[in-house]
Amino acid sequence: MRTIRLSSLSTFQPFNLSTLKKVIPVERHPFPPFLPDGCRLLMLGSFPPAEKRWAMRFYYPNFTNDMWRIFGLCYFNDKLHFVDEARKTFREAELRRFLTAQGIGLYDTATAVRRLKNTASDKDLEVVEPTDVAAMLRQLPQCTAIVTTGQKATDTLCQQFNIAAQPAVGTHVEFTFEGRTLRLYRMPSSSRAYPMAVERKADYYRPMLVAALKKK
Repeated sequence: MRTIRLSSLSTFQPFNLSTLKKVIPVERHPFPPFLPDGCRLLMLGSFPPAEKRWAMRFYYPNFTNDMWRIFGLCYFNDKLHFVDEARKTFREAELRRFLTAQGIGLYDTATAVRRLKNTASDKDLEVVEPTDVAAMLRQLPQCTAIVTTGQKATDTLCQQFNIAAQPAVGTHVEFTFEGRTLRLYRMPSSSRAYPMAVERKADYYRPMLVAALKKK
């Protein structure tokens, strides 16, 4: 049996998170912002999942994420309206046309992140570079509402705009930005890790979409 001298162990360093972060690569956002002309509602998640989980090259690409099923229920009373079951993907072209017609923009509250674990969970994301949402809003003069679709997205956005009182799930708060009054809606996450049936989530999203997109 080999004998190990205690002195030989002196070079070993204890594990710590800061050391781990140095070797975890930084991921840049893979998609450009989707900002149709006349955008009135800006939807912000946290960050896309790793590419291996994508079913399409567009927002909420994970086939087990229910965002587009929620939209199908809200607008067509059919959770499969935007779903291509045979190919296990979503109808991207139809989604783009629909969102453009509705005036709904999409991006995320982080432009660069580290994944601290090999999961799609928000809690395992470290935000390296928050999105400059203020700059984005300056390009969207008709936008009057933002919706965040998860806790990390809500935390990141509220920090950027100094919103002290976060809205509860299913509600909104108003905040001012460069003389504009905007609404921040907080919706339940469309991830299946969030413990709520897709039909119940649609019940939260439906009135928000009506109110946020109401023409004045």
